[in-house]
Parts: sequence; C-alpha cells; structure tokens
Amino acid sequence: MRNRRRRNMSPWTVMMGMILFLTPVICYLFSLHDTQSRLKYGQWFKTIHKQRYYLHAMGYIVIIKWKDLTDGLNEPIKLRVGHWTDSVHGLEGNAVHWIQTVFENDVLTAFLNFHYLFVYLFLIYVTTVYFAYTNDRDMTDKVTLNYLLIYAIAVPYYLFFNVEVTSSWIPGMDALLYHDGWYSTFYATHDPLDNAVPSLHVAIPFGILMLNYLHVKSSGHTLKEWRHYRYHMFILINTIVFIFAILYLGIHWIIDIPLGIIIGGIGALFIHHLQPRLRNDYGAYFKGVTREKVRKHVVVEGTILLILFAAIMGAINHQDATNDDQASFRLGPGDTVQDILSEMNPKYSVTTTIENMDESISLEYAIITVNLAEGGFADYGVDWSEMQGLAEYHCTQRVACTSTLLPNESIDLKLSSPKVYTFIFFHHPGDRGVLEVQVESNYENSDNSMAKAVALSLPSLYITGFVVYRLYRLNNNGRHWYDSRPSHTWEEE
Repeated sequence: MRNRRRRNMSPWTVMMGMILFLTPVICYLFSLHDTQSRLKYGQWFKTIHKQRYYLHAMGYIVIIKWKDLTDGLNEPIKLRVGHWTDSVHGLEGNAVHWIQTVFENDVLTAFLNFHYLFVYLFLIYVTTVYFAYTNDRDMTDKVTLNYLLIYAIAVPYYLFFNVEVTSSWIPGMDALLYHDGWYSTFYATHDPLDNAVPSLHVAIPFGILMLNYLHVKSSGHTLKEWRHYRYHMFILINTIVFIFAILYLGIHWIIDIPLGIIIGGIGALFIHHLQPRLRNDYGAYFKGVTREKVRKHVVVEGTILLILFAAIMGAINHQDATNDDQASFRLGPGDTVQDILSEMNPKYSVTTTIENMDESISLEYAIITVNLAEGGFADYGVDWSEMQGLAEYHCTQRVACTSTLLPNESIDLKLSSPKVYTFIFFHHPGDRGVLEVQVESNYENSDNSMAKAVALSLPSLYITGFVVYRLYRLNNNGRHWYDSRPSHTWEEE
C-alpha cells in the first residue's frame, strides 16, 4: 500500500476549534458599530436564565437526534420509495457539469469543500450566539427555531423524494467533495448522498435572511437602517457562495436552489408568526383561542395536510411500481461512485442486489467500511486500484469484497454493517459508453421504517398548512403578510 498523507485532526475537531476561536471574533467585529447593545460579561448567566436561552441549546440537541433518526430511515425505505433522479436530470440535463468543467481548479475546490462544511455549520451556531450577544431576544429565538423547523419541513422530501447527487448520475461529473478523503468519513456518516432535493445549504441561510427581512418589515423599518445590517450582508454573501458550491462540487441540482428557497421561506414565515405567541408578547399563549377558531384551524390545516399526504402516498406508489426498471447510478468511462449502507444492529444484515444493466460493459465493485476507505481517495477522486487493495485487505464480509459483474449480470450479497457505515464503490473500467447500475438493499428488521418515516413527516405537512392558512387569513382581513400579531389583537383593533 502506498503511504497516504493523513491529517491528524478530524473535521469535528476543526469545527469545534472554529467555534471556540471565531465565535467571539465574529460577535465582536459585527457589533463594533453598536457597542451599547452588547451583553455585559456579568449579565450572561442572568440573561440566559431570564430569556430561557437554555431552551435554545436543547433545541439543537433535539434536531441532532431528529436528523440521526431520519438518516437511519433513509436507506431501509429506499427499496420502496426509489428515487426521482432521472426526472430531475431529464429537466436539467448536464448544466451543472458545465459549471464544474468551466471553473474547476484545486484551489477553488479546497476552499469550497471547507466552506461547504465548516462555514455552513459554523454559521448555524454563531448566528444564535451573535443575536444573543447583541441582546436581541426575538432574533435569537427565530434563528434557533430556523434550523430546527426548516430541517423538519425538509424531512418528507428527503425521505420520499430521493434524488441522487449529481456526481452519481451525470457521467464525468466529479464528486469533488465526497472524494476528498479527509471529508469522506464525515459525509458518509452524515449524508445519505440521495437527499439532494431540496438543498438545506440554501434553505437554512435563506431562512435567516427571510427572518431578518420579516422582522425588520414588521417593525416598520428597512434592512439598511437595521443595526444588524452588516451581519445580514455577511449571511447573504455566504449564501451566494453556498449556491455556487453546491453546483460546482457535484452535489446538488439547479432545481434544489428554488426548492430550498421555498422550504426556507415556509419555515421563516411559520417562525415569524409563531414566535410572538411563544413569548406571550400579546397576552397568555392561549389568549383569544376559541372553540370556533380551533375548529377552523383543524379543518383547513388538516385538509391541507391530508392533500399533501395523499400526494406523497401517490408518489410512493408510483415509484414502488416502477422501481424494477430504474437505474441507481450512471457512470462514464473511468468513473467511480459509491453507495452507503447504514450502520445496523449486529444481529441483523442487509441483502444488497447489484445489477449491471449494460449489455456490453463490465462493472467492478468494492466493499469497505467507511473508516478504512480514506487512503483510497486521491486528488479529489478515487484511486481505484488502491481502493480495491484496501477493500481486499480489510474485508470482514462473508462474501468477496471486490469482484466484477459481467454485462446484464446481477448478484445478491448478504452483508453486515454492525455499528459502522459501509461503502460499496462501483467502477466503470472501460473507455467508452455510459454504464447504468441498479442497487437495491433490503434491510432486516425494517418493517416499521415506513410508518416511522410517515410520522416524522407529519410536522412538515402541518407547518405548511399553518402557513398557507395564516397568509389567507391575513389577506382576508386586509393585513400585511408579514404582520406577526396574533389574530385576537386584530379584533381588539
């Protein structure tokens, strides 16, 4: 084996270092023009208790657990829900490949890989701290809820409308992020690689921008007059970088951008209209709530929820009926793509069926646990011979960890993935043609996965119904769409 350069620090270590070092720097720099608003050191614990900011920290813990649960369901239900990548590709073609080809260079790739992961996660955290540090209770509430609820809104689309990343479907499209060895383990354990639509790298920062706008608008001011305008622009600039990065790095499709904006907008509107209630700014939480109002909410929002649910079920049934003829990956000459098996209880296994759908090209594959695959990546790609060697050397499966499938050949592999994530790499060894591969994984003990996925999706459908009905009521009463006052105050006016 060739010796590969290993970085001593994990992505998680770098992330924690950035948080510890850059959070006070960002908070200090963006409040230089407004030093009077800064929270004094001696008031930190008093303010945390008074404003109940400890609940915000608990919210971050909740969303981490929520994400882990959602990601754990993604693979077990994929056998039934399939994916929609061919439809998206039919709409867009290879436009993102052109973007990557025009701009690709190693310096830009290294910067965007770093920005995509670290700046994104850092912004989610530091934005909450910044607003708390500058003594803005309302915005602290809203940006914390932004991460929690926007992810919740995206859950049904991730689970039931799977779309493979562009580098797994467009021949010649490089997985510049996922084939950077240092990041490979992190992403393999946090990103199923088939929930491309919508992009949370667009939805979450756009949600913050939208919340900023709604907050300022409802206060009767403009963004340029707002004391946080500099920080708003900081978020805006980074959002633009995210949009370019997700296309360039071989991750997202163009359609992910407007869909991410829609998801972010729904979340921002829900949070903006809910937060005053949560803080009892206009009386007790249930003030103005009557039996008639509850009935109308249940009927209207419940109807919207049922319509969305019916649409999801219809999409699932359509995919269930057409999955057999659908490719999972498309590879150009020399391309390598990967599937990921979720970690499982050691008592259970997964039966993975791999089918070479081409009539003339052979398919090579290699199976290796995620934590042992880093050495097989080089120059933002996969060194196939090296990865094959690693897979053979570290093989713990009861089947061959490297093999070749002849044209139109398929194989059933009973695999174990006890408490670890496992890569299955697929490689096009030829010099011509597009090789299509179908992969289906049947997980043992996954009988309740679909029911759990539906249950996790219901909050998203309710939130959408709430926002639609809220905007309707505001319009029907001649009020601005950004008016966040509870409806009982309208009657008082």
